[in-house]
Amino acid sequence: MCGIVGMVGQRQVAPLLLESLRRLEYRGYDSAGIATLHHNAIDRRRAPGKLVNLEAVLTANPLQGLCGIGHTRWATHGAPTEANAHPHGTARVAVVHNGIIENYAELRAELAGLGQVFSTETDTETVAQLVDYNLARGMHPVQAASAAFARLQGAFALALIFAGHPDLLIATRRGAPLAIGFGENENFVGSDALAIAPLTQRLAYLEDGDWAVVRREGVVFHDQDGQIVSREIRRTAYSGAAFGRGNFRHFMEKELFEHPAVIGDTLHRLIDPGSRTIALPPLDLDFAAIPRVTLAACGSAFYAGLVGKYWFEQIARLPTDADVASEFRYRMPPLAAGGLGLLVSQSGETADTLAALHALRDAGQRVLSIVNVPESSMARASDLVLETIAGPEIGVASTKAFTAQLAVLACVAIAAGRARGTLSRGQEALLTAALLEVPGRAGEVLDHHAEITRIAARVAEARDVLYLGRGNCFPVALEGALKLKEISYIHAEAYAAGEMKHGPIALIDAAVPVIAIAPSGPLFEKTASNLQEAAARGGKLIVFTDAEGAPRLAAIAAETIVLPGVDPFVAPILHAIAVQVLAYHVAVLKGTDVDQPRNLAKSVTVE
Repeated sequence: MCGIVGMVGQRQVAPLLLESLRRLEYRGYDSAGIATLHHNAIDRRRAPGKLVNLEAVLTANPLQGLCGIGHTRWATHGAPTEANAHPHGTARVAVVHNGIIENYAELRAELAGLGQVFSTETDTETVAQLVDYNLARGMHPVQAASAAFARLQGAFALALIFAGHPDLLIATRRGAPLAIGFGENENFVGSDALAIAPLTQRLAYLEDGDWAVVRREGVVFHDQDGQIVSREIRRTAYSGAAFGRGNFRHFMEKELFEHPAVIGDTLHRLIDPGSRTIALPPLDLDFAAIPRVTLAACGSAFYAGLVGKYWFEQIARLPTDADVASEFRYRMPPLAAGGLGLLVSQSGETADTLAALHALRDAGQRVLSIVNVPESSMARASDLVLETIAGPEIGVASTKAFTAQLAVLACVAIAAGRARGTLSRGQEALLTAALLEVPGRAGEVLDHHAEITRIAARVAEARDVLYLGRGNCFPVALEGALKLKEISYIHAEAYAAGEMKHGPIALIDAAVPVIAIAPSGPLFEKTASNLQEAAARGGKLIVFTDAEGAPRLAAIAAETIVLPGVDPFVAPILHAIAVQVLAYHVAVLKGTDVDQPRNLAKSVTVE
């Protein structure tokens, strides 16, 4: 959530900052602003709502300057108004902020008592007022900022500019991501690589507690103790070209159609197609010696992890716990010595999942992270990393990253089964062959685009929707319900189909569509019985199944989408694509903001 950009150099920065903010829209926001230094004075432009509003303000009243900061805000403290939009500041300093200052109330009271005058409801203004107070006492900006950073509590990333110092930008992070970009006689700050990819591909990432003095001719890094340190400069794979949505109406639609390529690219990193064996990169990990896996993630990544739990336990006979990351560390479960912590995240910056990572490490677990951003905080803090090759995912609602996560988890489960002796060589070959079919079969799922669009009209009229699934397709039902809620704002719930008669059946009537994930396989008959119960209560069944299952459900299904028949092992991947496509078309019919749904952020970097 929130996005930070900053630049100091030899070019007019306002247009560049605005373009960088566009690249951060995917993170979610409800106001935006830019501040620059012009004639040694701070000048700001801010606007509530989308960036088009800020662009209009800048067109009417342009900003000048070679040094500046910009921000897209997702409201935490204070409503999304112009007054509460970032940058915040005084005549001496302006600041942009991602995260939460936990001790802002006491700092605010202290500073107000010392004569500092506040004008907003935000925790961020406290940072500006604290730095301003230090400047008023005669401190140099570097000293004033570092002294202020030492007093802040919480998780945050900050970038500051100072009146009278047109060649100075100071940035820091604690618990929230921030990168420094290096150019020719100009340098940059960004919440992620994507923000500044058109400007530079040379990046260094601040470590937790670091702060950096950024000037056009160079950058000096300091650790949390104020000592000058060096940080590795890396090249990012992102580029300006990766950002467009082509001829698609929305980024989400584009990303849905990228499923086959993303799954294929991810699998090709992990499978030897000639021998039909899993070929994970060297991990220094003995699955046979692991007594238990503890998996933690948030949102769709958690549902991917739940599918992984079924796979690990059924294929590798490896006991696995799956936790919502925001609850894991507060539950404080006892963890087995020699256990493996497994984190799943698209961004690698999710605050709750990062907290779970640190809790697992503190408990002596080895940590393996599955992430889409190899430079992310989570990747850098993990013992082992497996990358999903999904590319930038701009739509807030995760799509292609979800199936890439499933692809990696499936490969890990097979590798674990081989190492633990629960899979024969022939069984590994069969499961690997099933995985290799998925990219092509995913394309066939997308061929049902028009059919799913027609069915979406029935769902779009509903107030409530029920999703049902069993076994490794129960998490797919959860994913389908989440997608529908996220982007269409229709209330949806998902249940394990066998649990329906234990309460949810009371919800069923002719006005409630029941969407069933029902591929043929070992649990098909059980699922069909549950669906018969729903139909007997007037439920209108929309069934995702395959050619084998469709005739057996024809008598009770109001609508049937026949997906490719595949091994039950990989069925969750294909059915996940189908429920995502359905949610997309429902949202389009409802006229919602598909790529940036209300109240949501792509990467939730505060707890």
